Amino acid sequence: MLSFTSPASSPSRLHRRDFLRIGGLGLGGLGLSDLMALEAARKSLIKDKSVIFLFMHGGPSQFETFDPKMDAPSEIRSVTGEIKTSIPGITFGGTFERLARLADKFSIVRSFVTGDSVHDIKTIVGKDTLKANLGSLYSRIAGPLRKGSAMPTNVALFPQAVEAKAGPVIKQFGDFTSSGELGATFQPFVPGTGAGAQADMTLKLPQARLDDRRALLGSLDQWKRDLDRVEALGGMSEFQSLAFDVLRRGVSDAFDLSKEDPRLIARYDTAPLLPKDRISTEWRNREHYADNAATLGRLLLLARRLCERGCGFVTVTTSFVWDMHADINNAPVRTGMDYVGRPFDHAVSALIEDIEARGLSEKIMLVCCGEMGRTPRLNAKGGRDHWGGLAPLMIYGGGLKMGRVIGQSARHGGEPSSQPVTIPDLVSTIMHTLVDVAEARVTDGLPTNLLNVLSRGEPIRGLV
Repeated sequence: MLSFTSPASSPSRLHRRDFLRIGGLGLGGLGLSDLMALEAARKSLIKDKSVIFLFMHGGPSQFETFDPKMDAPSEIRSVTGEIKTSIPGITFGGTFERLARLADKFSIVRSFVTGDSVHDIKTIVGKDTLKANLGSLYSRIAGPLRKGSAMPTNVALFPQAVEAKAGPVIKQFGDFTSSGELGATFQPFVPGTGAGAQADMTLKLPQARLDDRRALLGSLDQWKRDLDRVEALGGMSEFQSLAFDVLRRGVSDAFDLSKEDPRLIARYDTAPLLPKDRISTEWRNREHYADNAATLGRLLLLARRLCERGCGFVTVTTSFVWDMHADINNAPVRTGMDYVGRPFDHAVSALIEDIEARGLSEKIMLVCCGEMGRTPRLNAKGGRDHWGGLAPLMIYGGGLKMGRVIGQSARHGGEPSSQPVTIPDLVSTIMHTLVDVAEARVTDGLPTNLLNVLSRGEPIRGLV
């Protein structure tokens, strides 16, 4: 284990190479003076911002979301109609009533291309992210603990994080927790689905669990090695006690939704929008529709709490619900947007309004997209099939320019009629928001393949 606890350690002597080596160790081997030095080194590289990436698994339709094409023939245009937004001349699909009123607060991209029509999770984990969760790339630069706090840099939220009865996230199309070749240190922390303390972090860690220091710290890999060493020496050091106190105040509090105003929780809650008995039993995807509606709002509230308390990147995905073929598994578009679009409209609007009210719009960035879009023409049963030529993309906050419509789509909505925005461009936009990329490129110790990712795309024009 590396150690930087010599008396000579100081912020002026902790160089960038040391910073990156320490970043892979978590808390192990660091004293308080080293944490101060690490914080000083990070200030020039890591920005005080966070990202919530809401993955719309299944492939949302561009027509029924942000590009209705109501002048196109009936087999092409939005089956849910359109609704005027707060941006003159811009309309959204008919189920996005609340988002339409907030359109000046976020931006949409009408020229986003994901590249293929394969069910996977390519915009968050794929070849353009080194087959690692995008948050893992950030964690590799920022370290697994953000700014020396006890909050993990990188978190993934699935339905079980807020609802113990929810089904597991679908894994057949990709692993949201993958860290690729970066190593397990940089995997997202997954509350509610792991072992030990993770299994307890559904809404609140009981006091008894907080008092059991070995069980709590031992369940989090980045603390386990340091705790064992301290215990072997006969007790907690001053630093370890401080780390536990920060953990107790930070992590457990962040996951405790009961500390929120009940009126705010109610504003986020999407469960009343779709009681399970209103979902037809003819769709095999029924349980996923129910889990999505029951949990999406609370997941976004939890994501906001985590970002507010120090997390750098939060992946949110509910269930595989945006696939709208009108087949044995999935409802047709009109029904599907009732099942899925309305909870999305409600939850995302609540999040934006909450962030705005807290004055955090410069600090928190929200990204909403899926792995692809939908065919320009409806199929015979009123569904839309897979389409890789165009996909919806929504971006809010992070200090970017809002109220913009970036790019244009062709008349039939199947491909861009302006310069395409690609996944590398989205990755670049996110990473430039979180990191001083120019500084990262000259920082010793970062893997070459990670530097290549930072250089592959360009921040989306019109947003920066």
